[in-house]
Amino acid sequence: MVNTDKGSHDGLAKCERCGATEIGLNVASGLLRCNFCRHEWSTERVSETFRSEADIGRLSGIVIGSGSTDIVPSAEQVLTFKCSACGAEVVIDTRNSTQARCHWCRNKLSTNTQVPNGAVPDMVLPFSMTKDAAVAAIAAFVGKRKFFAHPKFREEFNAENVMGVYLPYMVVDINAHAGYIGQGEHLTRSYNVKRGDDTESRYDADLYDIERDFDLHIKGLTVESSSERRDQNVLQNTNNIINTIMPFDVENAVRYDSNYLAGFTSERRDSNVEDLSSIVQTQAEDVSRHSILKTLGFYDRGVRWGREQVDMRGQRWVAAYLPVWLYSYHEEKPNGRSFLHYVAVNGRTGETMGSVPLHQKKLLLTAGAVQVAGTIVFAIFQMFG
Repeated sequence: MVNTDKGSHDGLAKCERCGATEIGLNVASGLLRCNFCRHEWSTERVSETFRSEADIGRLSGIVIGSGSTDIVPSAEQVLTFKCSACGAEVVIDTRNSTQARCHWCRNKLSTNTQVPNGAVPDMVLPFSMTKDAAVAAIAAFVGKRKFFAHPKFREEFNAENVMGVYLPYMVVDINAHAGYIGQGEHLTRSYNVKRGDDTESRYDADLYDIERDFDLHIKGLTVESSSERRDQNVLQNTNNIINTIMPFDVENAVRYDSNYLAGFTSERRDSNVEDLSSIVQTQAEDVSRHSILKTLGFYDRGVRWGREQVDMRGQRWVAAYLPVWLYSYHEEKPNGRSFLHYVAVNGRTGETMGSVPLHQKKLLLTAGAVQVAGTIVFAIFQMFG
């Protein structure tokens, strides 16, 4: 385990220039900013401390950040701190936030040291896209789909209701070795053969034994660490939308500081390394297969693998908060059930994807009209073609 909160402290986090505790993220610069003296600064990048790209090839076994350790069910959720400014006791409910304001002196207190309840990760990737830009992206996305959207949704839609949320992920670096054994075919000739009144297409191909054996280094594989977000039940929600706005530039993540979350919401992770290991193994295998595609161009008739093996030599797991602008809408179905729609915007790249509730009658009428028009055109073509 790597101690990623070394030197962190709970309580008052003060501006180094004026001592104020009114600190938040300046999205335009990606830096923390004092709201009094406007001084800006940043915590150190994680890639410069405990996620060095150069050492992936030396990873052995499983290395985890201290913010990625197993969640202890009995861990305290509500923490009490003594305000060092006035001496009052301040309660922080880490289920909802990692900050609270002292009710006497109005200073903000923060939780920065890691507690085994999943509330404090190893690193955070700050927002770099403003809310105005996210609102514009969501409005443009929905605007292109309003014709078929349900009338109630069109009436109630308001892009201003977008919220900035830090979603929990595990970021995994992998040192692996991959081996593949199979056969591939290369086309040498194609021709037609008459068989009575029919013509058959035939192909001649050379068959080759193929073997691929290589080291594989994967940096920054991201896996959702919220079981609720991983629920891909398409009959209830559109959680799969969240995956379509990836990737995130996790190499620019910084050491966790709760001030980056000021003004935003966040979700705690509820999954441990063991819960996510099979997903990471599957994704590593997918990356491995994709990495050898460029070496298989010669086998234009395809490749069939008889043996595929990806051995994990080393893994490094780091818990992270990643930024997403989110618009959500609950659709009430005629059968009394509800369905949750999302429009999500990557808080770093602006990549946008989502779903809107459809007006089924208009969709069916349009489809029917297109089909009738196609039938008429085909009939005319048959008559005069």
